[in-house]
Amino acid sequence: MPLVGSLNYTVFNDLAAAIIDGGAMKATKFISPKETAKATRRGKATKRSRTMEILFTIGVPNYAEREFIKQCKKVGEPFPVKKLQLKFASTKK
Repeated sequence: MPLVGSLNYTVFNDLAAAIIDGGAMKATKFISPKETAKATRRGKATKRSRTMEILFTIGVPNYAEREFIKQCKKVGEPFPVKKLQLKFASTKK
């Protein structure tokens, strides 16, 4: 059952699992060159926190994502890109 365009529930499951289980701050799935799905963890994650807030975003890619799409097209990567792009929180020095 499609939600928006070519999206389905497994995309959201994969994004949420990457944030909850993998510990990423942001997970991005490239559906097509003009459409991305993102999940972002909001707030600070501490060992005492009992809840986690995740923001899902569907829409056109931002500047950094457009650059990644250009690189994918250059090397011939087919869409949708199979792997999620993960970004982790910076560590304290």
